[in-house]
Amino acid sequence: MKKLLILLLSTILTGCSFGKENEKKIIDANAKLERDLEMYQNVWNTFLNGDTSVINEDNFTKDVIIVTAEGNLVGIESTLEYYKNYLTAFSDIEWSIIDAFGQGDKIVKQWNFKGKHTGAFFDIAATGNYLDLSGTTIVTMRNGKIAKEHDFFDMKSLLDQLSKSDGEVVTIDEYQPVN
Repeated sequence: MKKLLILLLSTILTGCSFGKENEKKIIDANAKLERDLEMYQNVWNTFLNGDTSVINEDNFTKDVIIVTAEGNLVGIESTLEYYKNYLTAFSDIEWSIIDAFGQGDKIVKQWNFKGKHTGAFFDIAATGNYLDLSGTTIVTMRNGKIAKEHDFFDMKSLLDQLSKSDGEVVTIDEYQPVN
């Protein structure tokens, strides 16, 4: 009977200990995710306010990958050059993160970017038109740094807005296919 009582007591204590370890892991994972989300939002808010110095080894892995339709860009310098296109091509930038959440090393960000097209945007000469573009980015974090970004947005809407001759914003609700 004494052995059974000791076995039962040790089982209960082990189970309680296991539960507390799992609870601590969950709390630690949530705290890490909150730190990653805050860092991520601060980096992009700072960058889109014109401070390109935040694209560095403190915030990005050396081998950061930016997934594009033309192929992956790898490295901090490539990342900087790619995203600088938004700063040099648009004035009156309004940038917002509508929602951001994650799990583990993944962050999903819903965003909106607005600006006046006043400079070359990749291969598109300045049109003076306004852009109002929303999209989603899937981010992979590694050791508290941005390791990969994959943006999803409506490229046709972007091109239609930039090519519209009267400078008006084409929103998704107003979108009419060009024949």
